[in-house]
Amino acid sequence: MRKDKNNILSLLKIKPSVQSVDYVKNKKQFQLHTLLTEQRHPKTWNLSFAIKDSVEEGLKQILSVDEDISKKFQKIIKNIKNTLSLSQAADAVVNAMKERRKIFIYGCGSTGRLAKQMESALWRPFWRKIKKSRLWEKLKSSLPEDIEDLLIGEMTGGDRAFISALEGFEDLQLVGKLQLRDREVEKGDVVFCITEGGETSSVIGAILAAAEQYGELDQDKMDDAKNHLYFLYNNPDDILRPFDRSRTVMKNPAITRINLTTGPQTIAGSTRMQAATSETFIMGVILEEGIFSMLKELLSEKELAQLGFSRKTGIKERLSSFDDVRKLLMSSLEDMVKFTTLESRTYKNKCRATYFAKNAVITVFIDCAERSPTFHLYPLDAVNEKERKCWLQVWTEGKDYKRAWQNILGRDFKGLDEKYYEPYFLKHIDDVYLKEAALQSLSKAGQEQEKLYDFSFSKENIAARGPQKGDLGVLVCVDEEIDELSSPESSLFQFVSLLREKNASLALVLVSDRENQEVKDRAGRLPFVQDRDVVIDIIMDRAGDPLNLRRQTALKILLNGHSTGVMARMGRVVGNSMTNVNPSNLKLIGRATYLIMSHVNDVVSKEGWIKKNGKTEPISYAQANAVLYEAMDFVSKCSVLTSEVELSIIRILDARRKKSYISWEEALSIAETIGLERYLEKHNPALRH
Repeated sequence: MRKDKNNILSLLKIKPSVQSVDYVKNKKQFQLHTLLTEQRHPKTWNLSFAIKDSVEEGLKQILSVDEDISKKFQKIIKNIKNTLSLSQAADAVVNAMKERRKIFIYGCGSTGRLAKQMESALWRPFWRKIKKSRLWEKLKSSLPEDIEDLLIGEMTGGDRAFISALEGFEDLQLVGKLQLRDREVEKGDVVFCITEGGETSSVIGAILAAAEQYGELDQDKMDDAKNHLYFLYNNPDDILRPFDRSRTVMKNPAITRINLTTGPQTIAGSTRMQAATSETFIMGVILEEGIFSMLKELLSEKELAQLGFSRKTGIKERLSSFDDVRKLLMSSLEDMVKFTTLESRTYKNKCRATYFAKNAVITVFIDCAERSPTFHLYPLDAVNEKERKCWLQVWTEGKDYKRAWQNILGRDFKGLDEKYYEPYFLKHIDDVYLKEAALQSLSKAGQEQEKLYDFSFSKENIAARGPQKGDLGVLVCVDEEIDELSSPESSLFQFVSLLREKNASLALVLVSDRENQEVKDRAGRLPFVQDRDVVIDIIMDRAGDPLNLRRQTALKILLNGHSTGVMARMGRVVGNSMTNVNPSNLKLIGRATYLIMSHVNDVVSKEGWIKKNGKTEPISYAQANAVLYEAMDFVSKCSVLTSEVELSIIRILDARRKKSYISWEEALSIAETIGLERYLEKHNPALRH
């Protein structure tokens, strides 16, 4: 470390930690700031400022970026090679049903939750509905009795990771390989591995392990493998090629690749937005087309129509329908503004939110869970927390934790068996830091975790952490559930009654195929809807939506846009950069490092800064990383939850400005007093524009 006065590390009395030196030198494959998904989108450049001036303008910016998905889908429609890949994938789903083979969908983080959404919100409900109908008598001789169990939606870390990430797992190809084996996925099963960026190690490990099952490839084996193995991702190939693990997938002739690059995200790096949305819709279309191709040989046109299928609809029409969903949400903008304003005001008043849903619970759960890593919030609370830490919670119908999990997942909770994974971790993970992180996470991924998270609308939960005065309750109802709002016996009615009893506000999100005015009138007649409440009604025709893919997608876009807007208003975003990212894995450490470096260097390069403080030497990636690791250590011992990126930027710039040492405590005081956004704007007014 240089000792001259211009060296920021000398000024801050920081010696790079062994872990920081290792990261900069040996973890270059996780320094991903060159990816297109990590860049800032021009449409939302000044989002955090715009949404504070006008919630409507901010939400318009957020929703406008989904136009990139519509454009991408139109390109796919016009490219016969791309549509053939989707048709091939749909045919693979058909063959899996006929041959009683597994359909394994695997992802990590947002795409892991996507995988569970495919299983628990689309596939299982559809087949359970069929089995309860008279159509099953006609179909059961041609379909497996346990058809709802054929599709496995798995994420890195298993069901426990659905709540929050397990450190170290994402960074290991070994984890994906082991989970594929643990789920007994074999040659001949259909495998979809989905990664937002195209570089997630665990997801790549899973698809490569599946490819290895085909052994040495002659032409027949290669064709067979390509018909069964699919890799979906959202960055250009040329940008991914420098990364060894991504290049390995691209070079593997056994894998069919489906590239869904849409461009930068609404919030730079927040791939839960357009990347995950496009992949969710494409994966849903593949399943929808596969099921239709199977059923059209077994059912009449009238029977298909009863399920929401039309013989005139193919992959191109299914893809085109995304734009209809996107445009539909714009008609709810006025009510979204009220919703975003209400929830952000709730948090500013130091109150909390409780989300409640039944058929839409998994989509609601996904949005709520993903706020934590994106905006550096406490994750959803475990039952052993002495008091609520998370700003929000999610409830669903159920008398206890086990029943709630069954309602969320559509099956029993499944943890990772430590006895199976630990020997492989000890033997095959060479990196000392990753091994330690993975072993610690493994201890938090087992079956016992089911009991630690109770999302039931139960007497115990109401007593322990129920809504209080000033809180917000968000109720999401789909189709027939709207009728239950008038029934005192229903859990939906009882939830709203609880809000009224506690003098809490209500946001009611309705998704229905009924006429708009009828839904509004129905809500208006309900005695519990008050002037201060918000009602958002999304009117969608059921025809053409047999798996409820469009309903779930509409809810995803609405909730993602809403929660991003709320967090931007709460100061958890600067411009459109994720300055409150939680550096919980190697990829996010790289993102945090780049954010620190880019924001600091942007400020010190501006004429106003130079005029006031003189010419200032920009910081290097290695210096930013050294400061970040020390910030991570400080935050881990801090009594308040704060952002490592925010503290690092403030500490570096204030030390440069004063040309003297600044402590972490002083940086924290500035962060708590004025926040990073106002601090940066003060020293870089151009940031607002």
